[in-house]
Amino acid sequence: MNEQEENIEQETDTEQELFEHYRFVVDPKQTPMRLDKFLQDRIEKISRNRIQNAIKDGAVLVNEKTVKSNYKVRPHEVVTIVMAKPPREGETVLPEDIPLDIIYEDDAILVLNKAPGMVVHPGIGNTSGTLVNALAFYLNNPDLPVLDGNMPDRPGLVHRIDKDTSGLLVVGKTEFALNHLAKQFYNHTIERSYHALVWGQPDEDEGKIELNIGRDPNNRTLQTAFHDGEEGKWAVTHFKVLEGFYYVSLVECKLETGRTHQIRVHLEYIACPLLVDPVYGLRDGFFLSTIKRKYRGSKKEEERPLLSRTPLHAQSLSFKHPISKEILKFESELPKDINACLKQIRKWKPYKDQIHLYE
Repeated sequence: MNEQEENIEQETDTEQELFEHYRFVVDPKQTPMRLDKFLQDRIEKISRNRIQNAIKDGAVLVNEKTVKSNYKVRPHEVVTIVMAKPPREGETVLPEDIPLDIIYEDDAILVLNKAPGMVVHPGIGNTSGTLVNALAFYLNNPDLPVLDGNMPDRPGLVHRIDKDTSGLLVVGKTEFALNHLAKQFYNHTIERSYHALVWGQPDEDEGKIELNIGRDPNNRTLQTAFHDGEEGKWAVTHFKVLEGFYYVSLVECKLETGRTHQIRVHLEYIACPLLVDPVYGLRDGFFLSTIKRKYRGSKKEEERPLLSRTPLHAQSLSFKHPISKEILKFESELPKDINACLKQIRKWKPYKDQIHLYE
């Protein structure tokens, strides 16, 4: 068997890196073989029990159809599998008693409102104080035991949002729920919308940004948009202007895909970067003096910014419940800092002769 005879892919992205996706095209010379045995032979360090659970949960498809573990794969069939990643060996998370704003919870899932400034999961320089540390504590509460399938390193996560982004996240509390949610994310059937404060105003009140996104070849720490579509990964953002003030706008962004920094990159590409974004935008703070004519502030101290983080908020989230199959939709109000900034923008209505974008 060679690479032309069997194609193996593994997806990695902002959300997809939290679960595993494999795609196999069966060898033309493959003799009929049980599906679970076939997958165990091709995926390293995976137990047959874990594979069988994934098949039972509907996370394994043959020619885009669910099958049973004893199904026998045949030449040229396409087998795909999506399941939550197991923890890395020796990796543990310290439970921390950190308040969580939980807006919905049952035996299978938990939906919460993440505060701005909170890192979602541990990483280099952020080994504590994260959402995962808080979840590790909360899910080990005697009244809510950790259910089979939760990951010690990233319990329940199937997607994430940036540190400074606020808003809604869904957490899976069982392996079945995790796999079911992961499958919805991979198939782009989960609906998500964000509210963003941006510089400028799009040429159209609503539209679609469809540009591939990938690592910037000149700076591997950043993402960039590729107009020709030959590089990066397919990415689609639908936008709608909710309020426009000529040089500043409140924009709703609906994600069709979930690429790293997708909204920030797409908005920057159409010349409407976030109001505060030192990486993809213009500034690391938004000040009243920018929009209020002849503003002087206090003589005793330096002017404080109205906004000092990226004004991006995960406002709504809709998905199919793993157990009941009911479509659930959740919404979250804008946090205080974005609301306060928006009130000032509405009050002073920045027009072309008042604003100084590039100072």
